[in-house]
Amino acid sequence: MEASVAERIAERMDGMPAGERRAAQTLVANYPLIGLKTVADFSVAAGVSSPTILRFVSRLGFQNYPEFQAALQDELAEQLQSPASRAAAPRRTDAGGASPAVEATLDNIRETFRHVSARQLDDIVALLAGRRSSIYLIGGRFTDPLARYMAAHLAIVRPGVFHLAGQESNWRDRLIDMGRRDVLLVFDIRRYQDSLLRFAETANRRGVQIVLFTDQWLSPIARFARHVVAGRTGMPSPWDSSAALLVVAETLIGGLTQALEPEAGRRIRDMESLR
Repeated sequence: MEASVAERIAERMDGMPAGERRAAQTLVANYPLIGLKTVADFSVAAGVSSPTILRFVSRLGFQNYPEFQAALQDELAEQLQSPASRAAAPRRTDAGGASPAVEATLDNIRETFRHVSARQLDDIVALLAGRRSSIYLIGGRFTDPLARYMAAHLAIVRPGVFHLAGQESNWRDRLIDMGRRDVLLVFDIRRYQDSLLRFAETANRRGVQIVLFTDQWLSPIARFARHVVAGRTGMPSPWDSSAALLVVAETLIGGLTQALEPEAGRRIRDMESLR
């Protein structure tokens, strides 16, 4: 599978001049719909010139604006697919060796880390290491186990970690304690969950810093996120895979444990003695 437009942006963002970076940020915040508008409309939304939009599109590897829009239209069609529609798609046959599912999972992990920069991972670790902040984690119907798993590890290496579980009303009750120093980690892949979007929007209004873990088509929560990690999720089956996002979570857990030494080591030893 070719890199999505969001993945191309993540790969090239650090090398973009200021105007093109604004175009990229505008597209990510309104993905993919702003890119399906005219060049003039896109340029007004981003506050840059039309030639800047065209240079941005060229930097992403497209020959022209219609080619860029065709790629976004294809992504939008994939984003809206349901498991039922994917069940009817032709399956890749096994040519020997590892199963197609294993090969797809390994490809997803490789492609995810090809487009997520070490700098971004370091920035997220630094955000999670803030000693005056609380960390909240939440996920959707299929991704909440990732949030719970990551929260269980983070709570060992630092205080102030909370997994938001249960009904949506319970999540909203926690908003009263959330503010500008705090970080909300959200896991949301297609078909994106409206309740998570509403919660993230409210948290954003309270100044909470949001880190979004999503797929290559980008959850609409991206418009509120300080950091967006787009993991590959597609599989040769009706179901998406969260394996790549799990590896990202484990990478951040390891990075935070190292960043918080020696305090993290003391907490781990204390916890083991209490056990």
